[in-house]
Amino acid sequence: MRIGIDGIPLATPKTGIGHYTFELAQELARLAPEDEFELVAPVPVELGADGPANLRAMHAPVNALRRRWWTIGLPLYVRQNKLALFHGTNYNVPLWQRCPTVVTIHDLSLLLHADTHPEHLVRRARRRLPAMTRIATRIITDSESVRREICEHLNVAPEKITAVALAPRRAFHPVAEMEAREARRRLGVEDEFILFVGTVEPRKNLLTLVRAFDELLRTTDQRPQLVIAGQKGWLNDELFTLIEQTALGERILFTGYISDADLRALYSSCRVAVYPSLYEGFGLPPLEAMACGAPVITSRIPVIMETAAQAARLINPTDVRELTAALVELLTDAGARAHLASAGLKRAAEFTWARTAQQTLAVYREVLGVAAGASLNASGAL
Repeated sequence: MRIGIDGIPLATPKTGIGHYTFELAQELARLAPEDEFELVAPVPVELGADGPANLRAMHAPVNALRRRWWTIGLPLYVRQNKLALFHGTNYNVPLWQRCPTVVTIHDLSLLLHADTHPEHLVRRARRRLPAMTRIATRIITDSESVRREICEHLNVAPEKITAVALAPRRAFHPVAEMEAREARRRLGVEDEFILFVGTVEPRKNLLTLVRAFDELLRTTDQRPQLVIAGQKGWLNDELFTLIEQTALGERILFTGYISDADLRALYSSCRVAVYPSLYEGFGLPPLEAMACGAPVITSRIPVIMETAAQAARLINPTDVRELTAALVELLTDAGARAHLASAGLKRAAEFTWARTAQQTLAVYREVLGVAAGASLNASGAL
């Protein structure tokens, strides 16, 4: 069978959905070697040279007719190339059905936390998300929390949705201090630092983190650096105004987007990784931090509680004092850091991309009516 996968998330520097698309496609191809998998996009996509032979990146150039990708270009590609199924990994599937479709809806942030996103994206989501849930043959979410939200807010039958957990990428594991030290030197990171990883945008709740960091510096003798690793997103004026008002600029380092190798080094050597997000679909950065042996402070919200379980210090993400107290505890208590680091390593190991791909293949089978042992046989893995 030929299975199409949305390749657009791989056309720019990869963030969460791009990494999801790449890792899932690689594992799907390995698990079902008799089938063909195509990452389809209207722009060029690079996969690298060491991937499975049955996984290809397909550039489908658009012309005057096909420039409307989801309404014309992609449906025509699906029909002409006789795809058995198309998986939209970033909320979208072809608007005209030419084959069964699966759509991954990672979260409902654009609907439930509209004030943390640009207005044009919110307007588009209000139009497109209900349509996608109706059009798609099946829906995949990253967590049971989001599965429940889709049922409630978009009036979707529970049996149409399957929750399939994500996993830390293989790149994330503890590294030696020498490697970590060299990365810190190149990036300008001090030896004692608190780490946040993620796109700099309102939903990640950096306002609370910066306020807690300011309180930490004003009320204790701790003087760590705060390192914020990730590309700048949107609606950040209030954040940078706060940093200017508190005169914290010299103690906060924005690294911008960094490589996996540098990110792994920072995760492996930070005093504590903090992720105080207000809302998530899964919460992958805390899990990737755990995979590198970092003690983690993160939000006490349903999806994070589902993902991190008891392996992280959970705090109310809107409570500055609670976050400050958690920071003080972990910065000053080596035993508490070691306990969380050990628990985090064990928890992260419970999630694998092979399992994510196996469960996704099971959804494909249900959609296509394929019996186990036929095509999409997952090499006997299922």
